[in-house]
Amino acid sequence: MEAEKDHSNTGIVGRIWLRLKSAIGNSITGVSTVVRDVIKVGKDDPRRAVHSFKVGLALTLVSLIYYYQPLYTNFGATAMWAVMTVVVVFEFSVGATLSKGLNRGLATLLAGALGVGAHHLACLSGKIGEPILLSFFVFLQAVATTFMRFFPEIKARYDYGMLIFILTFSLVSVSGYRYDEILTMAHRRFSTIFIGGATCVIISIVVCPVWAGEDLHNLIALNMEKLGSFLEGFGDEFFRTSADTDWDTAEKRKCLRGYKSVLGSKSAEETLANFARWEPSHGEFRFRHPWKQYLELGALTRECAYRIEALDGYLNVNVQVPAVAREKIEGACREVSSEAAKALKEMAVSVRTMTRQAALADTDHLLVDCHGAVKDLKALLKASQWKETDLLAAVPLFTVTSLLIDVVECTEKIAESVQELSSLANFREVDPTSSPEKPAPLAGRKTKASKPDVECPHPHVVVPVHDMTLENGRASYPAE
Repeated sequence: MEAEKDHSNTGIVGRIWLRLKSAIGNSITGVSTVVRDVIKVGKDDPRRAVHSFKVGLALTLVSLIYYYQPLYTNFGATAMWAVMTVVVVFEFSVGATLSKGLNRGLATLLAGALGVGAHHLACLSGKIGEPILLSFFVFLQAVATTFMRFFPEIKARYDYGMLIFILTFSLVSVSGYRYDEILTMAHRRFSTIFIGGATCVIISIVVCPVWAGEDLHNLIALNMEKLGSFLEGFGDEFFRTSADTDWDTAEKRKCLRGYKSVLGSKSAEETLANFARWEPSHGEFRFRHPWKQYLELGALTRECAYRIEALDGYLNVNVQVPAVAREKIEGACREVSSEAAKALKEMAVSVRTMTRQAALADTDHLLVDCHGAVKDLKALLKASQWKETDLLAAVPLFTVTSLLIDVVECTEKIAESVQELSSLANFREVDPTSSPEKPAPLAGRKTKASKPDVECPHPHVVVPVHDMTLENGRASYPAE
């Protein structure tokens, strides 16, 4: 009996120890996972760590209003509005911070002034009419301002300001009914909001600034380069035979799929363009830089990406190209794909470096080889030698050639848009004999190149801006 009791006690103690050991192991694993995620987020874009530091610095500075007695004596409890302003205004990029800061400041000033005016008008109506008239003013401005938010132009740039206008007008006019020193209250509130907004803007510009316009500029160039990388490797992949085993096909196809991020870049481009309009002149970007042209160029790039997605579909299903048809048309298809890729990559370099070569000054000259390849391809498709070919088996090949021709047409449109952008943005003229692959960086530019998941034969620079999404109207940069 005693032996059984000791064995039972030992079993209970052993189970408790195993559970405790398992809990400790899971805790260590969880902490390790969190540390790895933190390191990965920081490595993906070091600007995130810098932004976090800037937000902490801004909050610390505005908190001095509370800590420093003379300042607290002047502002009192309204000093909390400065802290709230930093929390809601400080965004990742300079343009986003300026957009929110100016919207909040101007809306507060205008709404505060109108609220004080509404309060004084209501006071003239006596004690009975005052609350009625105040309620009417609050109702009227809320209806009018809310309706204005439905206008696309206003919603895109001033939606946050409209919200602050409604809030401030209501707070000032309504609180004035119970608060005699309404001018003092409005003055303190505007002053603290101004202090918080100014702190955000100054730190955002002075300490390692992140320019939304520069991110948009790099994103457009990167998207064109991704399309060029796909077309550069498409010919080899589509006409690849079972004997071609130079490197793993799955890895190559994964590398070619970089164009897919172009398909979903519209939201990021529009958001960055909206923020870029608020930014002051910096580097080679003027105050009235042609940001709308970037959006047009991005739309044409996506149009080309949709054609490329259709081409990619023929790589996914492993189309068996008839040998006879391959011999007749492979060379022309390879040439069209290669020349289109070359043109897209040249335009990407031109946009990224804001330079203009002689070849880029004339779209016809830029695509002269591409036009010749398309002409040869069309001649082959019209030739009578196809009578002896199994046309039904060669349909996928004909479809691919048709899509390649469409891609060239899209490339022509992109070239025209790049030419217009270079003219509007005053791209620098460069010596065509110099190499465009290693240009001098733009003033103030700090971009980060990250390694792709696989080794691609046609590497390209990865700009972390593609991670940006919108959450409740705010720019967000989540970790991958």
